[in-house]
Amino acid sequence: MQIRKIETFATPDVGFTRVTDEAGNEGWGQVSTYQSDITAQVLHRQVAPHVLGVEFDPETGADDLFDRAWEKEHKFPGSYMCRAIGGVETALWDLRGKVAGKPVAALLGGSAGPLRAYASSMKRDITPEQEAERFRRLRGEKGFDAFKFRIGAECGRGQDEWEGRTEEIIPTIAKAVGGAGVALLADANSCYGPERAIHYGKMLQDNGIVHYEEPCPYWELEQTAEVTAALELDVTGGEQDCWLPTWKRMFELKAVNVAQPDVLYAGGIGRTLRIAKMAEAAGLVVTPHAANLGLVTLFTMHLLRAIPNAGPYLEFSIEEADYYPWQYGLYRNDPYRVEGGRVSVTEAPGWGVEIAPEWLDKAAHAVSAAD
Repeated sequence: MQIRKIETFATPDVGFTRVTDEAGNEGWGQVSTYQSDITAQVLHRQVAPHVLGVEFDPETGADDLFDRAWEKEHKFPGSYMCRAIGGVETALWDLRGKVAGKPVAALLGGSAGPLRAYASSMKRDITPEQEAERFRRLRGEKGFDAFKFRIGAECGRGQDEWEGRTEEIIPTIAKAVGGAGVALLADANSCYGPERAIHYGKMLQDNGIVHYEEPCPYWELEQTAEVTAALELDVTGGEQDCWLPTWKRMFELKAVNVAQPDVLYAGGIGRTLRIAKMAEAAGLVVTPHAANLGLVTLFTMHLLRAIPNAGPYLEFSIEEADYYPWQYGLYRNDPYRVEGGRVSVTEAPGWGVEIAPEWLDKAAHAVSAAD
């Protein structure tokens, strides 16, 4: 098999990719959201030259194809390369699924079917009572029985979004939607040093929260390990990490109880599967980061339907046009229908989604092709 053409359709917020093989088969994927137009340039300049026209076995050689691209660009081992590689790699999975007539989940050894979702809030400019009311409404409308809210300030150096917000929101959410059969999660987004992280972690425990995400600066693994050792609830993290040796060290340090790779930050399905296997060897489940309704959530759905150490739920953003205006008009068919707090991977081949032509017409289009 050869990839003969790679196309990108990008805006600063989101960028889709299309690959075409030597037989004319096509597949759709996505580079990571945020600065996607820059990522598209990286893709065409630093990924496409190393994968176009290269013969490989799609059953055994796809990962090596992208490893070679990574090695060729060894002076650039960071996030942009992973975000760009993920754009080509996820499109290749869609192509393979369409050729086989199977959903990607089935290619990965899993199956179509439902997944429990947790309603994931991204907001810190919302009052505790407003957040509680939003969760109550979504529980009634969509059937969610798991919810994540934000504490502290993002990379806040120990400061709150405003004084007293964290102390108020923890018991407010617990009282509003907590109880039997409900899972409550909190995300500190790298806010605290170990002492404050442990302080708030104990407060979370006392209020029945089961998942404490990224309590310390994510790059300070020893700090996170200190927090994990001191608490009983699950301390989670890893969404920002794309360097596989960092994941190895994270698991060796027992820094987290739950691994949270992001499929597109990590560099695609293949690299995320490697992280999942490392987590499995460490006895950990995987609950990936999927914080918007670009294709990363759909990729994560297929992944969770296939891996043996999948966590108990899928992250599902509840933010609308006031927060993510770019999410609208992306798809012809909606892959994210929530019923009874569940979303489903369908039997449709590949990712089972069609990008809206109207959106593509408005995006910046670029093409790399084999000679």
